[in-house]
Amino acid sequence: MVDSAVYRDGHRILSPPTLVEALKSLPDESSMAWIGLYRPTPEQLFAAARQFDLHELAVEDAILAHQRPKLERYGETLFVVLRAARYVDETERVDFGELHVFCGPTFVLTVRHSESPDLSKVRTRMENTPDLLRLGPEAVLYAILDAVVDGYSPVLAGLQNDIDEIETEVFGGDPKVSRRIYELTREVIEFQRATKPLLGLLRQLSSGFVKYRTDEELQKYLRDVADHATTVVERADGFRELLGNILTVNATLVSQEQTQASYAQNEEIKKVSAWAAILFAPTLIGTVYGMNFDEMPELHWAGGYPMALMLMALTCVVLYTVFKRRGWL
Repeated sequence: MVDSAVYRDGHRILSPPTLVEALKSLPDESSMAWIGLYRPTPEQLFAAARQFDLHELAVEDAILAHQRPKLERYGETLFVVLRAARYVDETERVDFGELHVFCGPTFVLTVRHSESPDLSKVRTRMENTPDLLRLGPEAVLYAILDAVVDGYSPVLAGLQNDIDEIETEVFGGDPKVSRRIYELTREVIEFQRATKPLLGLLRQLSSGFVKYRTDEELQKYLRDVADHATTVVERADGFRELLGNILTVNATLVSQEQTQASYAQNEEIKKVSAWAAILFAPTLIGTVYGMNFDEMPELHWAGGYPMALMLMALTCVVLYTVFKRRGWL
């Protein structure tokens, strides 16, 4: 147990050390208990379930963790799963955390499986604004939602910075950029999985405003969270589309570089082939007249030697001229 408190009229009146004492300490139905658990054991969660009469399916989800963001109603108790995120500058990666919130008529039970989000800041904020805290458990749920959604802003800034760096690397010809684009795309997809379901969750919550008589002031706060969540989702969608375009541009640039390299290689092959052909002609002539057979035309001809040299030179000139005109040399 990280923290435990009983509130009445927006003020902390008790800090009971156990769940049993927290429930027993509630003076009336207008008061509220707020208990925070961090990586509890299954036995601790089952004990909390017995004390707060939590549904077994919700408890099972809280034990197993690795759930997608969602909202479920079990009688008068809301069960909310949230995925917090934070950007780690050292590794340039997004670290995800999971949070389970049980919100009943007179209690809020939070179960964290990671360091983020830091709910101590949420508790401090609410205790410093008793007018909001006196609105009850749903006000605490709003504050938690608001903290999670606000925590996405640094992540968006970090991802935007990574994308800007990748764009520079793409046009700079960095050969390792393809791998970085792939890894960042996976980060964005994981971020979308954490944020996109929030919109449905908030719609579910707002659809129960009238039925569950949610305070009008609290409705405004929750709508503000929904607006911020929508902005986050839209920016994440834009990141994924932008990364797809960057990957396409990078593939085009790589293809152009390969084409240019292939063209340059072909030009070199042409030059080598042309010189090989020029050198082959005199070699062929010299080889024919160097076989030293007794019965061979022009073998004892006085003008044979200069004629062979002239033929070699003429052949080389002709071939050089032809290749030069065709751009091979």
